[in-house]
Amino acid sequence: MRLEVDITGKAYQNATRERHDVLAGIRFALAPGEVGVFVGPSGCGKSTMLRILAGLDPDYQGHVSRPANARIGMVFQEPRLLPWRSVEDNVRLAAPQADEAKLSSLFTFLELNAHRGHFPGELSLGLARRVALARAFAVEPDFLILDEPLASLDDALAARLREEIAALVENSAMITLLVTHNLDDAVRLGDRLFLLSARPARILREVPISTPRAARREPEIAAIKADLARPDLAKD
Repeated sequence: MRLEVDITGKAYQNATRERHDVLAGIRFALAPGEVGVFVGPSGCGKSTMLRILAGLDPDYQGHVSRPANARIGMVFQEPRLLPWRSVEDNVRLAAPQADEAKLSSLFTFLELNAHRGHFPGELSLGLARRVALARAFAVEPDFLILDEPLASLDDALAARLREEIAALVENSAMITLLVTHNLDDAVRLGDRLFLLSARPARILREVPISTPRAARREPEIAAIKADLARPDLAKD
């Protein structure tokens, strides 16, 4: 079953009862195995949209249809690890059903085996983000949500983690939705890109990428990024 989204409006009221519109037209669908990427300016409402899609915010106008009984894995902008729990415990708390073989394979792939007994305060940001990825993938999600998972990392580390994410989602039946402001991440990871306007966010353009991730070469990536960065696309 697909993820089907039709959010016609989302607004907040501040303490003085002033209305602030956040989302104004978000309509799309993603099939199992697809990676959809939303790109938009800071503060446009991307994280608000993700909370709605995850079922954390029911106060909006429109309709969201997720696969029935879908397991949701989520990677937040910050790793959000429990500081009093070890790396392994943080992952096991989210996925108590995961067996040892599966966890060991995931820890090995994400180069976390040496850190299973460490606490979040002992980790670099890059390692903490790996733990957050392990926690999300350990639940074997039907719907994976990635909210700026590579933010605040240097270029080399971000590229390495991006490759690891690509490998984890490849040949998977889960629906994956990534939010980012980084065009390089978007073009290298996404099957379909959605460009958002400034707040209140609406979809300005949908860009499908037919070339498989592993087959995308630098000239094609550069051409898509140049097209997405056109000044006229930033206008409402």
